[in-house]
Amino acid sequence: MTRLVEVVAAADPALAPYAVSEPGPGRFADVEGVRGFVLEAVYEGYLLHYGESRAFVGMDADLRLLAGDALYAEGLARLAASGDTEAVSELADLISLCAWAESAARRDLVEALWEASARRLLSRTGQGARAEVAGQLAQDRA
Repeated sequence: MTRLVEVVAAADPALAPYAVSEPGPGRFADVEGVRGFVLEAVYEGYLLHYGESRAFVGMDADLRLLAGDALYAEGLARLAASGDTEAVSELADLISLCAWAESAARRDLVEALWEASARRLLSRTGQGARAEVAGQLAQDRA
């Protein structure tokens, strides 16, 4: 079972009619453990809000937002249950900063935010999404 299929299986049963039968390997397919699942769930939540979902089709805009919120919550709840408060904090920052970037017409920052958070969570290097956006905004002002 791919990580993305695992995310679909963990989603609310009401979303099952919209699930893609074979969504593919996902962005974080090579990441083991709870952090791999959570990164994939939160990324799919982001895509449901702002992009093109890889795992669900045929939803109206309201259901896409609700489904995205549900996947954000599923990911953060799994991290919280594991006691990984550092990762919960990083992903909460990532979710809010991606929402800000989308609303501020700064979609150009989104990929860098994802990369910074993934680096922080997977290799425990870098300063994460909050530092990334601060650095980008400081460059913009210079």
